[in-house]
Amino acid sequence: GPQPEEQYGTRAVFGLSNEIDETCWSAAVSSPSGDTVGLSVCAAPDAPIGRYVLTLDGHIQFDFILLFNPWCPRDVVYLDSEEKLAEYVLAQDGIIFRGDAEYPVPLAWYFGQFEEGILDVCLRILDMNPKHRRNPAKDCSGRRNVIYVTRVLSAMINSNDRDYGVVEGCWKDTFDGGVSPMSWRGSVQILRTWSSTSCLPVRYGQCWVFAAVACSVSRALGIPCRVITNYYSAHDTNSNLVIERYLNEKGEVDRSTRDMIWNYHCWVESWMTRPDLPPGFDGWQASDPTPQEKSEGVFCCGPVPVRAIKEGELTFKYDAPFVFAEVNADLVYMLKYNDGSTRKIVNDQKVGQKISTKSVGRDDREDITHLYKYPEGSAEERQVFEKANHQNKLLQEKGNPGLQITIKLSTGIRKGCDFDVFAIVSNNTEENKKCRLVFASRAVSYNGVIGRECGFKDLLNVELAPGGERKVPLRLNYSKYCNNLTEDNLIRLGALLIDHSTKEAVMAMRDVVLDEPEIKIRILGEPKEKRKLAAELTLQNPLPEPLQGCCFTIEGANLTGGSSITEKLDSPIEPGQEAKVKIYFTPTQSGLRKLVVDFDSDKLGHVRGYKNVIIGK
Repeated sequence: GPQPEEQYGTRAVFGLSNEIDETCWSAAVSSPSGDTVGLSVCAAPDAPIGRYVLTLDGHIQFDFILLFNPWCPRDVVYLDSEEKLAEYVLAQDGIIFRGDAEYPVPLAWYFGQFEEGILDVCLRILDMNPKHRRNPAKDCSGRRNVIYVTRVLSAMINSNDRDYGVVEGCWKDTFDGGVSPMSWRGSVQILRTWSSTSCLPVRYGQCWVFAAVACSVSRALGIPCRVITNYYSAHDTNSNLVIERYLNEKGEVDRSTRDMIWNYHCWVESWMTRPDLPPGFDGWQASDPTPQEKSEGVFCCGPVPVRAIKEGELTFKYDAPFVFAEVNADLVYMLKYNDGSTRKIVNDQKVGQKISTKSVGRDDREDITHLYKYPEGSAEERQVFEKANHQNKLLQEKGNPGLQITIKLSTGIRKGCDFDVFAIVSNNTEENKKCRLVFASRAVSYNGVIGRECGFKDLLNVELAPGGERKVPLRLNYSKYCNNLTEDNLIRLGALLIDHSTKEAVMAMRDVVLDEPEIKIRILGEPKEKRKLAAELTLQNPLPEPLQGCCFTIEGANLTGGSSITEKLDSPIEPGQEAKVKIYFTPTQSGLRKLVVDFDSDKLGHVRGYKNVIIGK
C-alpha cells in the first residue's frame, strides 16, 4: 500500500534465518552458495494480500503479489481437499443453474480468473473501493482479513452506490445503452471492459452475472468460491419473513408491494474461518453482490455462515436476517373480493427450494438445500423458527382442504410450438360444489415481475360431485405468447378456484420453462496445445418464422486467447432450416476445457450451449 507500517502488517523487516519460520515473514538460503544464491522467502499466514516490494540489502528490489493461500494450513482460507481446490480455486469454467425449481437449466460460464491481466483488474477493484480512497493505509491493512475483503467485493461488484462498481444491474425489458445480461458468456470481457473504460460500470448484469464475476475475482485472489442458485428466492424488504400477495377475483396480482419472489436467485459462497464468531461457524459463507438492500449504508450482503442460516442465528454477522428470509420466508396469498372483503388463499408454494451448485469435478447439479435448512416438518426446523421468531411458520397448521387444485404440463414444451397446460380440480368433501375457476398465463421475468397475458380462461360454473375431479385445458399459442416473452423464456401459470357457497379459495402456481433449440457442437481436428481447431456449430430454427441477424460466438478458458470469436450469418434462417458455421480457434494449454457457445438472433434471443474438450499436450 501507499503508507506501509509494521504495526498495520503492511511492512515487515526480517533477516536471513537458518530455516524458514512459517508463522511469520522469514527467509532462508535454499540452494548451496556459488556464483548465485537461491533464497526462499515465506510470507506471514495473516499478511495482507496485495502488491509488495521486496528490498534486499537496501538496494536490490523486486515486486510480487501476495494472495490468500488455500493450500496453507495456517491460512484463513485453508481447504483440505485437492478435488475441492481444483473446483473452487483453479477451475476457470463452471456451470450456473437457472430455469426453474421443476426444471433447472445449466448455463456454462467462463470464469477466466487466470487470463492475462485479470489479477491486475481484481487488485484495482480493491483499490477503487471507497474505504481505500478514504483511508488507504487502513484499507490495505484490512486486506489481511478475508471477511473484510469478501464484504468489499460484495459491494464493489455492483455499482448501485456510484462507487466505481464493476457491473450495473438492469431488470427491464430493454437494455438501452448496454447489452442484455444473457449475452455474457464469462467474466473476462466484463472485467477488462470495466478496467479499460476508467472503471465505468459495465452494462448490464442480473444476479447470475454479479455472482459469477464475484466468483472470478474471489478465485483470482485465492479465496475458494462457488456460485449458488436458490429457487423460489424471497426478497423480503421489511424483514417480517412474510411475502404477501393480493389477488382480485380475476386472479390478477396487486403490484404495489416491493416484496418479491424470484424464480431463482444466485449468490456466492466463499470458504473461510470465522474467528469473530463462536466455534462451529467456519466453512462456507454466503455473500451476495446483487444490489437488493443496503447493509451498513451500502449495497452489499454478507459474508454470513451458511450454518448460521440453518441454525436461525440471525444476530451473526453479516446480514443473516436477509439471507434467512431468502430461503425461509412464508408466502401468503390473499383474495380481494369485488365487495372489498379479503380471505387467505390455500396455497402450498414454498420458498427456498433445490438450492444448487455445480458438483465437484462433474457438470451435475449438487443439491445443498440441507446445508441451509433442516428437513421440512422436523423438530429441528421448528426450533430454528422459534429462535428466528418466525411466527407465521410456527402458526401454520396442516389443514386438509376440501377443494384441491394442481397444474400439469405436457412434456417437451419448446419455444415455437403451441401446447396445452391443464388445471386439475378435485372435490374431497361429501357435498356437491359449485365453483369459479380462473386459469391464467402470463409471461414472467426470472425475478418475479409479471408481464403480458399469454392465454386466459374464466369458468364461472364448474360443478364438482363429491370425490369428483375435472381436468381443464388451456391452450397456449405461439402467435399469442411469442411477443410477450422475456429472454428468460418463462410463462407463469396460475389457477384459482373459488367456492361459490363458502367463498373459500385454493390456488396453484407453476412456471413453464420453454425449451430452447439445442446447439450441436462438433470439434474438427485433433485437440492439442497450439494446434488450430474448428468448432462446427449447428442450430435448427424451431419457430414458424424466419430468424434474422443470426450469429454464433465462442469463448473458453485457454481456448480462444482470452477473448470471444464471432461468426455472423449473411442470410436469414427459414423455419426448420439449419444455421451452420465453422469457427477456428487455437488452444493454448492442455487439460479439460469448456467451449462456451452462444447463438443470437432477432426472434430467439440468446441460446446457449457448451462442449467439454480435452486438449492434449
